[in-house]
Amino acid sequence: MQPYDPLPEPDPYSASRDAFERLISTLADGPAANMPHDELEAQLEQLGRELLRQLMQNHLDQRARKEEETMRADGGQPLVLGPEGRPRTWRERGHHRLLTCVFGPVRVTRIAYRGRSVANVHPADEALSLPAGRHSRGLVRLAVLEAVRGSFDQAAAAIDRRCGKVLGKRRLKELLIASAVDIAVYYTAKIPTPCTREMPLVIQVDGKGVVMRPEALREATRRAAATSAAAGRRGRLAPGEKPNRKRMATVACVFDTVPASRRPHDIIHPPGGRSEARPVRPGPKAQRKWCTASVIHPPEQVVTDAFAQATSRDPQHLRDWIVLVDGARHQLDLIHEEAARRGIQIHVLLDFMHVAEYTWTAAHAFHPVGSREAETWAADKLTAILAGQAGRAAQDMTAQAAAEQLSRTRRDAVTTCARYLTGHLDQLHYDTALAAGWPIATGAVEGACRHLIADRLDITGARWGLDGAETVLQLRALITNGDFEDYWIFHMAREHKRLYPSPDQQNYRLTA
Repeated sequence: MQPYDPLPEPDPYSASRDAFERLISTLADGPAANMPHDELEAQLEQLGRELLRQLMQNHLDQRARKEEETMRADGGQPLVLGPEGRPRTWRERGHHRLLTCVFGPVRVTRIAYRGRSVANVHPADEALSLPAGRHSRGLVRLAVLEAVRGSFDQAAAAIDRRCGKVLGKRRLKELLIASAVDIAVYYTAKIPTPCTREMPLVIQVDGKGVVMRPEALREATRRAAATSAAAGRRGRLAPGEKPNRKRMATVACVFDTVPASRRPHDIIHPPGGRSEARPVRPGPKAQRKWCTASVIHPPEQVVTDAFAQATSRDPQHLRDWIVLVDGARHQLDLIHEEAARRGIQIHVLLDFMHVAEYTWTAAHAFHPVGSREAETWAADKLTAILAGQAGRAAQDMTAQAAAEQLSRTRRDAVTTCARYLTGHLDQLHYDTALAAGWPIATGAVEGACRHLIADRLDITGARWGLDGAETVLQLRALITNGDFEDYWIFHMAREHKRLYPSPDQQNYRLTA
């Protein structure tokens, strides 16, 4: 007897093919025939997203059918153990869970391996590397990239425009925090690019305030805010009074630089203008810049992290270590303590821009603001400071103030500048720095403060909690360092190991 022909297998992607045919029909002779191009774009975006969602759903369904076929073809019962080591002796088909991806919600069907008084395990979850929650890793990645560049409301709106209503604002914040848990481990394991010993190693540290919610303020700031509130509401703050609503974040930068020697006149315009016969020499440029920031950890921890990054770049301390600061005594003490603890010789330089501000204030005590005389006076003193004569410049301006019998207010400006210079003489060796080709300004870390904090955490109306502010700082620093893509692979691998600790079917953790 001639056997019957086998029945054709059903097409697992028939629904996707139908959706594609409907899309073609809509474009060919449907409502789209007379649409303007903008409406056509919107229609294609919506229908195209639905087609992609259907394709993913069909693929998941196909994998579910293959899993069931494998189970039926398997004569024996495979031994499957749960996370506690107890076997799952029963198998049950048709267990569903939802997964929200960048195309929309889909349903995952898989076999549950069950046991008495224990939680179910699902081997297919490990094969798909499903997350613990409902949102896919692709959607989480999109949420992270959107949330670190704009407000949470803007990020949620951007995700809605691209993916539909798939993610709420509160869940967005939770996913953001969870995505940053491996940043510290990542940088501990990351090996920096090697560098020659002729390239100086530069460390810069600075701080910037972040507006916080009252419960996230440090204790001293919270007490000051409570005292101010108890005194009654006033129309405006007194001169020099702080609103007591910020928490200081510490930012540090570490980078390599190619030495570029310069002269004082490359930094300061000489009186009367530059000569075309002596072109300006360019300064050193930062290379392989690495930034870190924290609003939770104290400044000493950020300084320690910066020195740890520098040590990983120069473990044998063969290069010149230059530390640029803005003159804050607390930061200087932390830097010197960390250098002494590690046995590292460092060259500490004061940011030249801060020195210039004090010098210009003193210049305006002698000459009117904006006058050629003030410019000449400041250029003369700053050139002397760059030449390593900061002490002489301080003495000269003090003597000039006494000789001209300035008023008390103007004399105080000159005295403040002179004391600033004499109090930091050990950090004003600009002649050595220029000859060696070192940087003398903290532009890198100040730019990092603006980018990491001001451009995101200091947007209008923002008030932060500790976890949210810390997460955004870490992720923005990660992206600034150019490490996000590499970190995301690292983070996904660690997340998979946390959810599925064993590579075989002997260990599973409940994911739904």
